[in-house]
Amino acid sequence: MKLTKDNYYSNEADRHFMSVSQYKSFLKCEAATMAKLNGEYEEPKSDALLFGSYVHAWLDGTMDEFIESNPDLFSTRGATKGQLKAQYKLADEMIEVLKADAFVMMALDGQKEVVMTGELFGLPWKIRMDVYNPQFGRFADLKTVKAIYEKYWHDEIGYCSFVEAYGYITQMAIYSEIENQNRGGEWLENFIVAVSKETPPDKAVITIDYDSLAIELQQVEGRMERIREVKLGQLEPKSCGKCEYCRRKKKVTSVIHYLELIG
Repeated sequence: MKLTKDNYYSNEADRHFMSVSQYKSFLKCEAATMAKLNGEYEEPKSDALLFGSYVHAWLDGTMDEFIESNPDLFSTRGATKGQLKAQYKLADEMIEVLKADAFVMMALDGQKEVVMTGELFGLPWKIRMDVYNPQFGRFADLKTVKAIYEKYWHDEIGYCSFVEAYGYITQMAIYSEIENQNRGGEWLENFIVAVSKETPPDKAVITIDYDSLAIELQQVEGRMERIREVKLGQLEPKSCGKCEYCRRKKKVTSVIHYLELIG
């Protein structure tokens, strides 16, 4: 299928293409991911996702469309009518912090929301770069995070940075490889432009070295054989037993020991 900005997030595109978010979803729960692909389950939007989408709408120049599509973010009565609800007002402050920093704005300079496709590990993939600037040899992704320098917990590696905890090394590795398939030459420099939800917001421009990206691609390849077979219907998806989808489907069939609760 021909992929565009308009159909990038469609269910049809998700069935046809792998993506970084879909890959991470398979690692979290195969059953929930397949239910989403089959149109049987829709993951609810979280406040954190809406918060990040608001900041991204500023970056890609689609704020008017975002506001129209998400009226619940705004007050509808009283003296604050038309203004962002209190819990989202920090997003405006975060945007102002980004706009006021010349180095950050340099990192965010380029084409916005650039879609590309390629093939990796036996499946077609799609990527959507927040900022693409091949002329200056770089691409960038904007991230809103709780705190930039805080330690985050990851079940496999323990305490780590938000970059590792949320799979952003995977994202930059896949983006680098797919972009390179389309352009040729060497991998571009990658930037993660992070802005925190602290008061006042912190910000940073972060990069990931090529060796770490290459190692990550190898790890993705090692996991993709099973994911590919599950997605193609050749293997039954496993349930994680803990996500919202699994909780909805859960049937208790046995007694568990209390030590299993955190295992």
